Amino acid sequence: MALYSEKVMDHFRNPRNVGVLEDANGVGEVGNAKCGDIMKMYLKIEDDVVQDVKFETFGCGSAIASSSMATELIKGQPVSEVKKLTNQAVAEALDGLPAHKMHCSVLAEEAIQAALDDYQKRTGKTIP
Repeated sequence: MALYSEKVMDHFRNPRNVGVLEDANGVGEVGNAKCGDIMKMYLKIEDDVVQDVKFETFGCGSAIASSSMATELIKGQPVSEVKKLTNQAVAEALDGLPAHKMHCSVLAEEAIQAALDDYQKRTGKTIP
């Protein structure tokens, strides 16, 4: 069995939604000192829906793939649903990650949650 699924390899080789979102109204940055991965998520939320999302990730292939898949899972979704996104959902959407790389999906979840927290601070809106 291959170490990484085809989906992981596809999102690593062809990451979706990479870059900076200049008009983001929610930005979250997280890192893992143990492995050195850093993720930054940019959200553009309008009418309580994630209209656009971009990311910048400095890290391994699993970190890049997790960031890419996470953005695909939340784009166009209501913030109330985005708030429920788990690292397990990210890993499952990638058809799994090796156990020693699950922390990458955790970082993706944490980066999105940090961006949602930033959005709430900037706008004063509470996400149900």
